[in-house]
Amino acid sequence: MPSFIRHPKDFWTGIIFLFFGVGAVVIGQDYAMGSAGRMGPAYFPSVLGTLLAGIGLIGIIRSFIVVGEPIGRFYMKELLMILVAIILFGILMRGAGLVPAILVLIFLSAYAGPKFNVKEVTMLAVGLAVFAVVVFVKLLGLPMVAFGPWLGF
Repeated sequence: MPSFIRHPKDFWTGIIFLFFGVGAVVIGQDYAMGSAGRMGPAYFPSVLGTLLAGIGLIGIIRSFIVVGEPIGRFYMKELLMILVAIILFGILMRGAGLVPAILVLIFLSAYAGPKFNVKEVTMLAVGLAVFAVVVFVKLLGLPMVAFGPWLGF
């Protein structure tokens, strides 16, 4: 990092916020803005994008003033495991059902962390699977099955 950037974490966080904020405003340009009383489809992304870009700009400016710690190690293996868990969740939802998809998601995501404990993760995964079935399938009546056709249900 250049020496004039005194807080690298604030700098890169600000860059990310600024990027997504400006992106939202640019994408919102294709839609009708409307007014505060009668908002169009571009109103919310434009206002939110402007606020996000402003926060990013403040973070970038702050990184030149406040001294902070350097950025640590980039956890590529762990990020890829979580990404794979999310992709598998999407694939398993339709064929295997909600419960197996949640179990795979929780186990793979937890395994990416440094404090993986099989007993704790099992209790968490089962609890979240039961909670999701009760809330989304039973109470809300969403069109998803707890166990899908791949498992013979």
